[in-house]
Order: sequence, then structure tokens, then C-alpha cells
Amino acid sequence: MTLEKSRQMYEKAKTLIPGGVSSPVRAIKPYPFYTSSADGSKIKDLDGNEYIDYCLAYGPEILGHNHPVIKDAIRAQLDKGWLYGTPTELEVTLAEKVASYYPSIDMLRFVSTGTEATMSALRLARGFTGKKKFVKIEGGFHGAHDAVLVKAGSGATTLGEPDSLGIPADFTKYTLQAPYNDIEAMAELVESNRDDLAAVIIEPVLGNVGPVLPKPGYLEELRKLTRENDVLLIFDEVITGFRLAMGGAQEYFGVVPDMTTLGKIVGGGLPIGVFGGRKEIMEMIAPSGPVYQAGTFSGSPCSVAAGIAMLDYLKQENVHEKLNTTGDYLRNALSEIVSDEGLDYTVCGIASMFKIFFGAEPYNYQDVLKCDKEGYLAFFHRMLASGIFLPPSQFETNFVSAAHSEEDIERTLEAYKENL
Repeated sequence: MTLEKSRQMYEKAKTLIPGGVSSPVRAIKPYPFYTSSADGSKIKDLDGNEYIDYCLAYGPEILGHNHPVIKDAIRAQLDKGWLYGTPTELEVTLAEKVASYYPSIDMLRFVSTGTEATMSALRLARGFTGKKKFVKIEGGFHGAHDAVLVKAGSGATTLGEPDSLGIPADFTKYTLQAPYNDIEAMAELVESNRDDLAAVIIEPVLGNVGPVLPKPGYLEELRKLTRENDVLLIFDEVITGFRLAMGGAQEYFGVVPDMTTLGKIVGGGLPIGVFGGRKEIMEMIAPSGPVYQAGTFSGSPCSVAAGIAMLDYLKQENVHEKLNTTGDYLRNALSEIVSDEGLDYTVCGIASMFKIFFGAEPYNYQDVLKCDKEGYLAFFHRMLASGIFLPPSQFETNFVSAAHSEEDIERTLEAYKENL
């Protein structure tokens, strides 16, 4: 395998783009491969190397790359124009479909990214409640806006401090953190701040450090705690939305939050974000209320058209049943490989999400930090050389798509066995 063209492109990119990439996670050392095309379960680089893809654009490509149903929907919309700056029937149609699957959503607003969705949801929660503070989970990721970029603490409840230069401490002083899966710590934090606590925002399954799964009863107890203390509960389902089930994690676990954010899959692979919730909350958004939010590309016709096609196909073809069965098979087979090799590693995941942690099973962010990050990176490069593309970090989730064949899975398992 040669990556010479990618290396040359990276050298050029570094002179034009900070770090040579448009998002930090793509900065694979010593240099990333540059994609030329993708189709189904495969992605191909500039040098002609082909990989079985379990990154899948970090989640959106649940049907695989270049799916004809999505492509046809985009192509049909392109013939009609791709940006209007006016309302469209398409956005009403997609809004109706999304709301029908999520019991937490009476009304919703389209934006262009998951970051916008969580930023707007938190602003709305503060506007609706008249309170300033919110709680996020330590290690939970909610995009790259100022209020949620806070340093990880020691595992105890912590006051947020900026995790990036350029963010004044005042911007995060109302951001509190609690460890995942620790309802006692969360209860202490919520109850001691309830008078000025607008919301708790949480990934039901930690996706950007995992997947790390909720302990039995944790989400149910969190729902009870926030309701008893008059605090809004926001599920950030940018990753889990339409991934675990049509109704996301809230359908899978049977827990209904007050607000929900979505992204990735709901746009069919095109840029989109969604935030929604109860009617009385959402009616606070401008122009019907005093909480301002706006965007030129919100409800972009091509994204919405792709989203409609995606959701219809997922439902009609019962995609989740096949995907979740494949996920179960893959995790079981990987567990056998890890056991046979005598490794103290752990296979984790849910539905069509999976990961091998180079260490004990983690239940929170501090547990994840104990895993062998350098060892995982060496393993990532071995897998890449074997034609398997995994996310290049111990802290990212692997995904299965509907395009992955039995042959893909068996070839992948052989690569895992060889490279572990």
C-alpha cells in the first residue's frame, strides 16, 4: 500500500488549511489519506487504495455511501434549485416525519449542524426557564460552541473551565459537569443548583468517547430527578438519533426528555441539525417568541429532501432490524477474538455501534482515559494497512451500515484477529 499522493496533498493542505484539515479528528498522524470516492461500504483514496469503512463520516452514512435512493432525491431537488431563502413544503414534510418518531418533539426548528442544534437548544432552555446554568456530562460532546467546550474534571462534579483558548472564563462559568452513570453526583449537583439550573444536556449513549452505555436505570433516574427539580432534560441525539431505532435512544430506552437535538442521519448525509421539544418551549423561538435563532441555510432544500428519502427508506425497509442484528454478531465475534487472544480489552457497543476499548469496560469518561490510547493508534494503522478504516482514535465510535455485506464483516473479523 502506498499513500504518496495523500502525503503530497497533506503537505500542500498544511500551507492553506490550519493543520491541513477542516476538522481536528481528521488529522491522522503522520498524515491522513485523502478520499477520492466512496460507494456502499467502501471508501477509496487518491492512491487507489480501497477500505471497508466503519467510520461512515462519523455516523451519518447509515445506508452506506452513495446510496441510490438518497442520490436520486438530491438529484431531483437540484433540478428545482438548491437554495431559496424561503419556506418550502419539504421542510414541513420532514418536520412532520421527525415529530412522529420522537415523543419529546411537538415542534422543531431546522439548523445546519449539530453544533447549532445544541447551542440553540441551550439558549432556548435558558430563555424558557429564566435560569442561567446547565449541566453537561463529563466527556460528553455537544459541538464546538463556547458554553460546552469545558475541561474534563477529576470525576467529581466540577465547575466548567474553558477547554480552548479564545473562550473567556465568563462564558463557561454557568456550565457545570457531572460524571456519566453517577446518579448520586448528578442529584447533588442538580439539587444544590436547582434555583438557577435551566437544563441537563446529555448524550444518552456517550458517542464521542465510546460508545459508553448507560447503566440500567440511569436514564430513568435522571428523568425523574430533573422532573422533580423543575429542570429541563435535553437528549443530544445527534449520534443516536435514527441510529439505535427510528425514535433514537428515547425509543430504545423508553425515556422521554423535554427537548431533543438531532443531526447526522436525519440529513441523509448532507448538513443538517434539528432541535425540538414540547410546544410551550418551542414557541419561545423567534418569530413566535423572544428567543432569537436564525440561519441562511436552515432547512436547506437538498438536505431536507435527502432527509425525507433517508427516513422513508429506513422505515420501509426495516433497516434497524438488520443493522442491530449485524451489530450483535460483530460484537460477539470480536469478544471471542479478544478472549482467544488473551487480551484484557473490552468490546462495547449497542445496536449498530461498536468499539474495542484497550482496557476494562468504561462507565464514564475517567474510565475511558485509562485505556491504552497509543496502543489503539498503532492498531488503527495496522487495520488501515489491512484495508479496514476505523475512526483514528480510542475516543470515537465505530459504525455499521446497511451496505456492509457478510463478506465485509468476515474480512473485518479476520483483520481484527490478525492485527490484535
